[in-house]
Amino acid sequence: MRLHVGCAQWTHPAWPQPSRDKLASYASWVNAVEGNTTFYATPSRSSVENWAAQTPPDFRFVVKLPQTITHERRLSNIATEFHAFAAAVEPLGSRNHALWIQLPASFAPTDLGTLAAFLRGAPREHRYAVEVRHRAFFDDPRTAHQLEDILVRAGAEWVPFDTGTLFGRRPTSLAERDAWMKKPRVARRATALTAFPIVRYIGRDSVDETVEGWSYLTDLVHTWLVEGRSPTIFLHTPDNAEALNLARLFHTTLRNRLPALPPLPEPISPEPPTLF
Repeated sequence: MRLHVGCAQWTHPAWPQPSRDKLASYASWVNAVEGNTTFYATPSRSSVENWAAQTPPDFRFVVKLPQTITHERRLSNIATEFHAFAAAVEPLGSRNHALWIQLPASFAPTDLGTLAAFLRGAPREHRYAVEVRHRAFFDDPRTAHQLEDILVRAGAEWVPFDTGTLFGRRPTSLAERDAWMKKPRVARRATALTAFPIVRYIGRDSVDETVEGWSYLTDLVHTWLVEGRSPTIFLHTPDNAEALNLARLFHTTLRNRLPALPPLPEPISPEPPTLF
């Protein structure tokens, strides 16, 4: 039983971080991170080695496959690109929690055969987590079941992006308006397909609204933990300024209910200012 929590990034101007080793500082606050930067380009092996060096062995990365694989090639004819990416992130070792397959909203139920073929041929040494955004997967129970069947047979997880709190009322800030324009408006999911469910949750500018909106999620994660699962929860807000504190608060809330949960580390204080 283990709970990992984290954010969409490991650095933010609003967070108390030193000028150097920002990932190491971040990893003293939480124990997981979304690897969103890998969507734009495969990282160098030396960069990934540095990521591993800055994080403890029990830290977890959920690294997103490059857009060349998921959005441009749409999982077809990508053996060379996939193996190059897998080789690049190999230094993470056990820190590599899952390879995150975020598919475009245009990836429809008619494309499920492509996803099934990709997962059948994917190397078994990796865990896979799939995020879909086409509305049919959320609105049509039969289509959802087809996707679940493919994922279960491959031992892969369905990653929901819970935007219910964000869309609960109209935006009241520029950051919330921007999130309204960019984030998917889909139904909530509360089903774990594997022992390692992953949920992405976005709240609002208001900490109180964000916390109130995740009450169902704390109950769900509590159930998963009692069942022996090890979930990973990523906390977002429209500008992510409070995301780091919220991730720790989420973990604390669960640990108050399940004291046997391992605690998060003690945050590293940023270095004091110097004259030179």
